[in-house]
Amino acid sequence: MIKFVPLELVLPLRSKMLRDGADVNECIFPTDHVEGVFHLAYYVDETEFATVATFFPKEIEGKATRGYQLRGMATDTPFFGKGYGAALLKYATDYIKTAKAEYIWCNARTSAVDFYKKQGFEIVSDEFEIAGVGPHYIMILNLI
Repeated sequence: MIKFVPLELVLPLRSKMLRDGADVNECIFPTDHVEGVFHLAYYVDETEFATVATFFPKEIEGKATRGYQLRGMATDTPFFGKGYGAALLKYATDYIKTAKAEYIWCNARTSAVDFYKKQGFEIVSDEFEIAGVGPHYIMILNLI
């Protein structure tokens, strides 16, 4: 089951999977409080969730049409490869389409590129480094 959740619920998994266990307060993004932001979690039962992600309205550089950026997507280790991340992205895609957005984009870790490609995202940049995090590509999923 996928739910809209408050920021506080996504931070522990962000910390564990994306920031090497950093204090959760260090895992808050400046965009976590922008207008239109929403956080999703895929629950495997009533209390435990497998995957989280954050989405907010933001155009990719060079594109004038309405877009959303995906940040902080993380799946807990026991749930890798079970389809929870794909299901969460599908849910978000359907929701974002209702906001009349034309695409979703992200800075994808190089290690996650294959996952995003399977979801229909395309690489639109050269590889680049995010300090303290590692190599990434900009990827985009066109919705129309």
